[in-house]
Amino acid sequence: MQKRIGILTSGGDCPGLNCAIRAVVSHAKLQHDWEVLGIPYATQGLLERKTTLLNLHGLDLRGIDPLLSMGGTILGSINKGDTLAHASEIIASYRALALDALIAIGGDGSLAILHQLACQGNWNLIAIPKTIDNDVALTERAIGFDTAVNTIVDALNRLTFTAASHDRVMVVEVMGRTAGHLALHAGIAGGADCILIPEIPYSIDGVCHQISELRDRWGRKFAIVVVAEGAKTANDSSIAETQNFASLECGMGQYIANQIKSHNILTDRLDVRVSILGHIQRGGIPSALDRLSATAFGKAAVDLIAREQYGQMVAWQNGRVVDVPIVDVVARSPLPVAPDNYLVQTARCMGIYVGDG
Repeated sequence: MQKRIGILTSGGDCPGLNCAIRAVVSHAKLQHDWEVLGIPYATQGLLERKTTLLNLHGLDLRGIDPLLSMGGTILGSINKGDTLAHASEIIASYRALALDALIAIGGDGSLAILHQLACQGNWNLIAIPKTIDNDVALTERAIGFDTAVNTIVDALNRLTFTAASHDRVMVVEVMGRTAGHLALHAGIAGGADCILIPEIPYSIDGVCHQISELRDRWGRKFAIVVVAEGAKTANDSSIAETQNFASLECGMGQYIANQIKSHNILTDRLDVRVSILGHIQRGGIPSALDRLSATAFGKAAVDLIAREQYGQMVAWQNGRVVDVPIVDVVARSPLPVAPDNYLVQTARCMGIYVGDG
């Protein structure tokens, strides 16, 4: 039976979204001859009942398929506004568009909202996980994470050379409000000396002792400190300094730099610089791994619709694509880094300071 399915991307953008859209359209059209409607700007598009008919060749350039290498999302996305305030209108739009199913590509926050709408409106919802934070529960991999890690590692490679040339401590702030997966993976792969994440307490004593050890034991006059934007203030930070940090809203990178500069464990006055990578982590051409996982996720999402197994999210577990109930994903997200995580242990065995665990 021919179906009419919608697809949207919600929350922050990331590389690989277009690969998933491409896979959904290709599989739905070639194998089932279904109609696929792209919904621009996620729930805002649903609210306004706007759609774009997606086809296999609409974006081809002389036979070249641009979606594999195109970052961002061709459908646009939003991650602001009070969606639930317009719940009744958005729910009605699903019926007005005569959709048989909706594929939502989103992170933990977006999927929680869309799941709530789907339950209220009795939608046939299928979810695909995406987030550079990699904190969606019940999946080992989300679209965008691998590319973001590669982007940070490339930046760390470049910053290491300039730090070594000028005997500097380079503090690099990366994304990760509630989970430190991005900082942990990129920090290990990029040769960081310290990795500070929201889940593990740390001290400025510990950070400065690591910097001193590099100098005194190994003769190194530079260091790389990777800090997640959501890392907490240090255990040994003074109340005044903590309050100053909160009032200035200077960001965790600058906070750590200020703490290192003022700490008395270091006898030499260090040249400490801060690099905030910001939204550059969301951009770029998707990596091969993100292209592969996004394509596999898109194919699996269409298969779930064909079997009419709704309320599921496609996920990567043990080297293959599976499906898990969205309700279970929402209940467990966002997924933090466990203090005994194997990568935390790996980092410590490599001599990296990852807090006072």
